[in-house]
Amino acid sequence: MGRQDDRLRAMYLGRHGNGTARRFARFWAVVHQLGLLPRRWVTLEVPGRRTGRMTRFPLGMADVGGQWYLVSMLGECHWVANVRAAAGAATLRRGRARRVTLVEVPVAERAAVIRRYVQKVPGGRPHIPVDRHQPVAAFEAIAADFPVFRVVPVPPGT
Repeated sequence: MGRQDDRLRAMYLGRHGNGTARRFARFWAVVHQLGLLPRRWVTLEVPGRRTGRMTRFPLGMADVGGQWYLVSMLGECHWVANVRAAAGAATLRRGRARRVTLVEVPVAERAAVIRRYVQKVPGGRPHIPVDRHQPVAAFEAIAADFPVFRVVPVPPGT
């Protein structure tokens, strides 16, 4: 698994996807829009903080205590900055579009979510330096480096 992890990490040097990563992202965005995968796989749509154009990021979600969360496997990256600039207003697509508010989780509450994320989202594992089998306490040491957002659905018609 080490070589595969190295290849996945290499696609995101400098916390930005290379050409291969961008092609995969476009592919997965289409798959998510078709709703062919389980609920945890979505495409995040959020306005770009500089251009205002809609940007799309295929992501896996973690579920903890009946809540859904987005975790940034790359730490501080473009989608995180865009969500913050949009005050958390975003759309998640999985088959259909759902408006949501993304609420940033305080560092002290992130460890359990990040652990669940690496357990359920294989593509994120190479980027998060704690083994998925470690206890939650092991994730506390890296929690400040990986932003986490709770997904809050926006009621229809609002």
